[in-house]
Amino acid sequence: MSTMNISLPESLKAFVDEQVGRRGYGTSSEYVRELIRRDQDRLQVRDLLMAGASSVPTAPVDDAYFNDLRARAGTTVKGTGKSRRSR
Repeated sequence: MSTMNISLPESLKAFVDEQVGRRGYGTSSEYVRELIRRDQDRLQVRDLLMAGASSVPTAPVDDAYFNDLRARAGTTVKGTGKSRRSR
């Protein structure tokens, strides 16, 4: 694992120390790693949303779409049109 040293103003260091204690992190490094992981996740979700927003529109998603999806997945109870989970 690599090491990175950062400089923080006293107010931010106090905040980090408080969060470490409140949230049960063992060290400030654990807290910072968690923040970085969350930021990576946020960026990944943003990229997926942007890709979806720029993709070609499809047919509307409505009850017929989901009924067809359930039928293809084999999750409907024959004759009722209801999901097995709703019984």
